[in-house]
Amino acid sequence: MNKFYEQILPIRTYDIDFAGIVGNIVFIRWLEDLRLGLMEEAYPLREALAEDVAPILLSTAIRYRRPVTIDDRLLGRMRVEALGRVRWRLAAFFTVSGAMHAEEEQEGLFMRLSTRRPIPIPLRIRQRHGG
Repeated sequence: MNKFYEQILPIRTYDIDFAGIVGNIVFIRWLEDLRLGLMEEAYPLREALAEDVAPILLSTAIRYRRPVTIDDRLLGRMRVEALGRVRWRLAAFFTVSGAMHAEEEQEGLFMRLSTRRPIPIPLRIRQRHGG
């Protein structure tokens, strides 16, 4: 479970506030991009939805360490931190030139869309990320 999905995250003019700093809410969008990228490696969303399965986010905790500006080359890294029978936990890190700017943790589960009930973590994800 130490394998990271990595992505350079573009910083757009609409991401920054009047002080030239990326707004906190932008990190939520980037977390979605990272989570979908990580999922794409094992169980692409389009396939999950075709099988009546969807990932559901239960919680997000972000610790902001340093501001991010439009000039920064931001790297987002995400990995599966833990897999239970039904719940999963992800960890993400946002760095610029190796310096930590933010870190986060998310918890979620998978749901059968037709019943709106939680299901065990899909086998393809377990095979890729252990547990």
